[in-house]
Amino acid sequence: GILNSRPLCSLSSDPNDLTALTPAHFIIGRQITAIPEKNFTTLPENRLKRYERLQSIVQHYWTRWNKKYVTELQIRTKWKQQSSQLLRIGTVVLVKNENTYQINWQLGRIAALHPGKDGIVRVVDIQTRDGLIRQAVNKVWVLPIDGQ
Repeated sequence: GILNSRPLCSLSSDPNDLTALTPAHFIIGRQITAIPEKNFTTLPENRLKRYERLQSIVQHYWTRWNKKYVTELQIRTKWKQQSSQLLRIGTVVLVKNENTYQINWQLGRIAALHPGKDGIVRVVDIQTRDGLIRQAVNKVWVLPIDGQ
C-alpha cells in the first residue's frame, strides 16, 4: 500500500483539485489512503507476534523508501542552482511534515514564490485542502511528473 499510495501527478489541471494519480489507481481503480487497523489484542500471541513482525518489516521498508526515493524529490538549491526553476506557480508538491508518516503528507499546489534578496526562492506559499500554508523549499518535494 505504501508504494502504491505515492502521488505521481495531479489528476486534473484545475488548481483547486488536489487529487493525485497514484499507482493504486492502476491496480484497484482508486486511491489507497491507509491500511485499516484491527483489534489484535484478543488474538493468540503467535498471531500478534506475526503482526508485530510484519509491522516491523513495513516500517523498515518505509524508512528505506524514504531515504532512497523520497529524498531524491527534494530540491537542493544549495547544490543545484537551476533546480529552483522547478518551482513554478501551479506545480504539484508534497509538503514534508516530520510529525506524520509520509503517506499522510499534504499534497498541494504552489500558489506563490518568495525569492530572497539574492533572487533565489527559499519560501513558497502552497494551497492545500486545509488552506494556504507558507513553507521553506527544503520541506517541499516536487512530484517527478510536474518537475519535468
